[in-house]
Amino acid sequence: MTPGRIDTHHHFFPPAYLQRKRDEIIAMAPSHAVRVEGWSAARAVEAMDAAGIELSVASIAPPGVWFGDVAESASLARISNEYAVRMIADHRCRFGFFAAVPFADVDATLAEIAHAFDVLKADGVGLMTNYDGVWPGDPRFEPIFAELHRRQAVVYFHPVAAECCMGLLPGVAPATLEFPFDTARAVTSLMHAGIFARYPGIRFIFSHAGGALPMVAARLASAMQRAKQEICDAMPGGPFGQLRRLHYDVVNATHPMAFNAVREMAGITQLLHGTDYPYWETGNTAKGLAALGLPADELAAVERGNA
Repeated sequence: MTPGRIDTHHHFFPPAYLQRKRDEIIAMAPSHAVRVEGWSAARAVEAMDAAGIELSVASIAPPGVWFGDVAESASLARISNEYAVRMIADHRCRFGFFAAVPFADVDATLAEIAHAFDVLKADGVGLMTNYDGVWPGDPRFEPIFAELHRRQAVVYFHPVAAECCMGLLPGVAPATLEFPFDTARAVTSLMHAGIFARYPGIRFIFSHAGGALPMVAARLASAMQRAKQEICDAMPGGPFGQLRRLHYDVVNATHPMAFNAVREMAGITQLLHGTDYPYWETGNTAKGLAALGLPADELAAVERGNA
């Protein structure tokens, strides 16, 4: 086939995972229940073909696999990752996957990382932006990032809403405001903790153009330089240089205001195509990018080359 787009933000729903956690998964986006429950790998491939997508890197959608119990979450991660491998085998050259891990428990996560990379040959790890109100820069998670750095891994972050911020504005879905804010919190957490500085071997991807991050990037950089100068010195180019080394998918960010903001912050080379399938149509991002009138080389980079 003609080389097509690469989708780095593409969700899948292993049947056993959906069966065990249906109510929690549907509660994240009730209006999309039909899409979620109707998901199948075959339908996903049909949707990819319709949008000129050659390959999608699949990841578990919010709320992920952490539900407060280590054994349960480790089991959900394992069945999800092993299903991904079967899906890849059934649809050759159409899928990759970011492995699910029970991130809130360090030992269980390290065990699943070893299985995912050494046995299942995962393309990276998929994480959520917070776990029970604890953000990824928390010191307890340091061994996880040390191991991911050792493996030169890709780490993909998808937002979830923090429990503290649920229902602040009645009638406004958490995904509307809290998802983009929590992405900015996760990046800030990792930067303030020095994770980016100590583990440059990790290649990070953040969803939705970094959420609110482009709008607060200058404030974050200024605060870092006042309070965390030692960490700033360890990052080539300081905070702004670090933000330009992260990658950002452009799902729901192809409006000129959002796209221009993340391009100004990160540069074209750091932007990735994504669809947020099955929550959104596979062609939405491509249509939005086409409307921006980007030069052909920049469009090709975002849709495929950068990935």
